[in-house]
Amino acid sequence: MIRRLLARWLPAPPPMPEPAPLPSVSPADVGLHDAVLDGWFLGASGELLKGFAITADDTLLDVGCGEGVATLFAVRQGASVIFTDSEHHKVRDLARQVDAQSHQLNLGLVSNSLPLPLADGCASKVVCMEVLEHIDHPEPFMAELVRMGRPGAQYLLSVPAPVGEHLQKGIAPASYYQSPNHVQIFTPERFAALVEDAGLVIEHRQANGFFWVMGMIFFWASERAAGRDPGGAVRDRIQAPYPPLMESWARTWQDLLAQPDGHAIKQTLDQLMPKSQVIIARKPLDAGRTS
Repeated sequence: MIRRLLARWLPAPPPMPEPAPLPSVSPADVGLHDAVLDGWFLGASGELLKGFAITADDTLLDVGCGEGVATLFAVRQGASVIFTDSEHHKVRDLARQVDAQSHQLNLGLVSNSLPLPLADGCASKVVCMEVLEHIDHPEPFMAELVRMGRPGAQYLLSVPAPVGEHLQKGIAPASYYQSPNHVQIFTPERFAALVEDAGLVIEHRQANGFFWVMGMIFFWASERAAGRDPGGAVRDRIQAPYPPLMESWARTWQDLLAQPDGHAIKQTLDQLMPKSQVIIARKPLDAGRTS
């Protein structure tokens, strides 16, 4: 009775304010920051990855250039660039950016790289990142990469790490593991053997990218919830606009990296579940010489 009287005579409480929306966080921006912590894109020293410096004296060959991250970094260092991809629109779009930023002689080619229509020893730096896992027969492809490098040329190669690839099975659609997508899974031992058997000498190895392993899982979960199967070249789908689940994960990872022990935690998780494994290698100076 008293409660009813109070409700009648007392003013109603003001409505609770709506919580302010969290600021948008781009997975691409957080991923870039994460990569810089791993030694990528060191503009001050001209190193695409620590230990892989590019100068104005270099000609860089970027095989499977995609959106052109490596090519454009090399252009900013004043290098000449040759960039290839099997998809015409990627080469066309990248050529426009290169022409707008570079005064050097540069070349863009649409090619599946078997073979590359280029002369032996055309490059002093060769980059092939996240491509070999798409190749049905990686050994002849690797031989073409070695042919392109001049004696002493340095190579930057990367493929997905097996832990992250196996973790995504059952979450990613079946098309993710079918041509033209990931048809190879490289153990660290197999990756190293592929490089060394082709005649290169390994200088450095690293594995990083826990952020992107989890990001991919959240991407697949979002696609499944929306009833979508990306199919085709699924790597083209991981771009803005990102699903809210991926943005939430990026915000969480950004907050973690801001903690006093954030970088140390990142390094531990990278070793536990890396997205990519990377090799820097070099072609011997005496390669191709006869005794």
